Amino acid sequence: MISRRTFLSIFFASCLAVISWLNFAPTAYALGGKLPAINQPAPDFTLPTNTGNGKLSLSNLRGQWVVLYFYPKDFTSGCTIEARRFQQDLPKYREKKAQIVGVSADDVDSHAEFCDSEGLKFPLLADTTGAVSKAYGSWMSFISMRHTFIIDPQGIVRDTFVKVNPAIHSKEVLARLDELQKAAT
Repeated sequence: MISRRTFLSIFFASCLAVISWLNFAPTAYALGGKLPAINQPAPDFTLPTNTGNGKLSLSNLRGQWVVLYFYPKDFTSGCTIEARRFQQDLPKYREKKAQIVGVSADDVDSHAEFCDSEGLKFPLLADTTGAVSKAYGSWMSFISMRHTFIIDPQGIVRDTFVKVNPAIHSKEVLARLDELQKAAT
């Protein structure tokens, strides 16, 4: 039996998710919390990574499009499929001057092993405290939820994906990125 407080928390989160899904609220919410607003600056961050100099800041990626995707856990089936699809499409993202960045609560060592085992050539960031995932409305207790954000070269959130099918997600993001880039020219 769950406590009344737990029940109310679950009920409230579910109601927010339904309201967000129905688009009745001016502020977008997902099960993980409040999402950054479209056409507003993306929350900046610096997190440890398995690549480069060991840390990556969103502000260091200014001047290029960023596909920032949050995922639950390295080596799980859905997360592996999603990462493989992004890797498969990486040349197309690079043609569009877009950087893919993955974020989960796993540590840098786990990310390094995951990248090695899957041949991933894009950075994975270690959000072990969940602070960045929270800032992006993508945190559920101890894992990041599967959300993706397209951020333009000026650091502005241009689109959000909260209902993600890992098998086709990269194609969806590529198509939307193409639309956004054409609209920006």
